[in-house]
Amino acid sequence: MKRIVIKVGSHVLTENGTVARKRMLALVELIAELKECGYEVILVSSGAVAAGYTKLPLKRDDVTNRQALAAIGQPLLLRMYQNKFEIFEILCSQVLLSADIFDSQEHTQHAKNAIDRLLSHGVVPIINENDTVSIEELVFGDNDRLSAHVAHYFDAQMLVILSDIDAFYDKDPNRYTDAQVRKVVTEISGEELAAEYSPNNEFATGGIVTKLQSADFLMKHGREMFLASGFDLSDVRTFLIRREHTGGTLFRSEQ
Repeated sequence: MKRIVIKVGSHVLTENGTVARKRMLALVELIAELKECGYEVILVSSGAVAAGYTKLPLKRDDVTNRQALAAIGQPLLLRMYQNKFEIFEILCSQVLLSADIFDSQEHTQHAKNAIDRLLSHGVVPIINENDTVSIEELVFGDNDRLSAHVAHYFDAQMLVILSDIDAFYDKDPNRYTDAQVRKVVTEISGEELAAEYSPNNEFATGGIVTKLQSADFLMKHGREMFLASGFDLSDVRTFLIRREHTGGTLFRSEQ
């Protein structure tokens, strides 16, 4: 059975200042299809801050406010997922991690044991960083790098990032009409990894750079990453279920 991690970003899960419920349902339906095809799926989901904002509209440019919003939003977000997974008779669970868990082999193994047990019973683990006590993800990562670590340390063969960025291009498609999709990437330059962050949404904190850093980390550890649109799931569905690469970008090492 193939184990994958799916990461969905804030821009995909939010719309007009609230959680985009139709997109969430489409994501859950995709996961249900993948499970039927023999995949074990770990979900890394953003959106807690946006969910919290629907109940308490604090200014989001303050880190402490974002931490408070995440604390309010986490249980709300989980309840939304639970309701949608129940449609497909799938049980989901919440797993909150802190970044330092991967600094200890013992702690990492304990977390992996829990994930393994959940997956063995058909449960979908929904992972997020414990934003209330973790600052780095709220400021820099938007779960991209967290999801890469989850994929590596929890023994997934691939990380799938669903984003407002539908692929990796040879140049900025928002500025150049002749930008071309790079369907397969086997090497990422130092310049690309060091570029400035470019979040596209008021709730998002990442951008293409954190996705490239995640891909680079996984490629160096012999794992793969697939970047595709989270608004239209046809590319990722075709890639994972039909095994056809029509859209999106696959990052893999040459070895």
